[in-house]
Amino acid sequence: MKRSALLKHLRDRGCVLLREGGRHSWWHNPTLNKRSAIPRHSEIPDILAKEICKDLGMESVEHVSASRRD
Repeated sequence: MKRSALLKHLRDRGCVLLREGGRHSWWHNPTLNKRSAIPRHSEIPDILAKEICKDLGMESVEHVSASRRD
């Protein structure tokens, strides 16, 4: 999955960029007070994107894409 698609998914669900680390960007879900690190790669493995969404307490990108197709 493209990093930009994952970041758009996070922004659309209310997450905000907390800070930039050495090799990761830290994102925060203020509603649930959860945060997660997102690596700065142009491509992020789908399994990692799913874990990031889980860490932030939201549905995964795949789940959202599948429900929009129906």
